[in-house]
Amino acid sequence: MELRQLRYFVTLSEELHFGRAAAREHIVQSALSQQIQRLERELRVPLVERSTHHVRLTAAGTLLLGEARLILSHVDRAAAAARTMTGTDAVLRVAQGDASFDTMPVVLAAVRHHHPELVEVHQVEAGVPEQCRLLAQGRLDVGIGRASQLPDEVASEVIRLDRLGVLVAAEHPWAHRHAVPLTELAGETLVFADESRAPEFNEYIRELCRTAGFAATPYPGTVHSVLGAGRLVRDGHALVCVPRSCAPLPGLRWIAIAEPAYYPWSLLWRANGETEAVRAIRCCARVLGERLGWTSRREPEAVAIAPVTARLAG
Repeated sequence: MELRQLRYFVTLSEELHFGRAAAREHIVQSALSQQIQRLERELRVPLVERSTHHVRLTAAGTLLLGEARLILSHVDRAAAAARTMTGTDAVLRVAQGDASFDTMPVVLAAVRHHHPELVEVHQVEAGVPEQCRLLAQGRLDVGIGRASQLPDEVASEVIRLDRLGVLVAAEHPWAHRHAVPLTELAGETLVFADESRAPEFNEYIRELCRTAGFAATPYPGTVHSVLGAGRLVRDGHALVCVPRSCAPLPGLRWIAIAEPAYYPWSLLWRANGETEAVRAIRCCARVLGERLGWTSRREPEAVAIAPVTARLAG
């Protein structure tokens, strides 16, 4: 007994018409009839009653129908489980460092539009160190962040160069400026992320300040998100450096660093685990990079998720 024979039999039992059942299975009617007859010979019992006017299941056929559906459902679940374990399709497990940034949401919108076969996208919020652990353990397919100190098990590809700026309160003296020289940050207190969550971003800001000839003055405490940093900025306690892709926050303004600096966002994946799902997201990210100018060193355009898929399709 073959699985395809069971599938043909289930389809015939639902249509009770050889022509319609054959059309559903994309085979000719004679081939469908032959497969049903072969199944009946193997089981040594008639499954359907045929006449010029109708097709009807026999008592044995009715009994087989329930068992056949159960068998096929088990096979489908087993196949789905296998795909999930290998990450080849159907499920994509994605991490985002901070929900305030739009790069991964825009990429995923394009993936859903162009790869509907990826019927499930599971998202988690995790910093790069945690993403690397999850990738190495096979519990994550794709991550995002700065690829400065990755373990050997994790591969990366830069997909966006994101103009760096600073968030200030609406009442701050810089609030109406379009850009601020990096050296002016020397007299300001800067909020840094928790080291366990975003050490690569903290180091990027410290390196940038060192290149301008000063050491950053850190706020005496850390935050776990841009939203948390925004509250400190709004209350006048400090400033925070963030890339342009950060979502607008009430009561705050983003001002570019005058000497253009670009934060490099990279996709992260297992070095020995590039599946079809991973290739799909990498492909979409590359197309977005080309069409939205993500990888060029110029002022990036504003990106709304809804129009992105339309522009990709064009």
